[in-house]
Amino acid sequence: MATNRMLVDPDAGIPELIQRLRDDSKRLVVDEARLAKLEIHDNLRQGGKDLTWLVAAFGAGVVALIALTVLLVMFAGRILSGHLWIGAIVVGVIELAIGVVAVKRGIGSFKDLG
Repeated sequence: MATNRMLVDPDAGIPELIQRLRDDSKRLVVDEARLAKLEIHDNLRQGGKDLTWLVAAFGAGVVALIALTVLLVMFAGRILSGHLWIGAIVVGVIELAIGVVAVKRGIGSFKDLG
């Protein structure tokens, strides 16, 4: 295992050592700030890509749910002697009930956190 040793002048005085310590500290702070900036930039870039995939998945899910709703309206309309408007009302009420239950559960979960 290689060890990186710094060469220290044995004749260096305390003021010179303090000067070196100050210079090294400045360099370390600048390097840490540069590293933090690069990490933030990379994290934002990756987050943007992930957000794009999330938005695409959400859009596909909405389209699929709309298609399912149309299918259920047509199916209910067929069962109800071809009255699609009744099928639309029935499916709408069912979806509204599911939405209310989901909102109540969501609000309940936030109350549990507090």
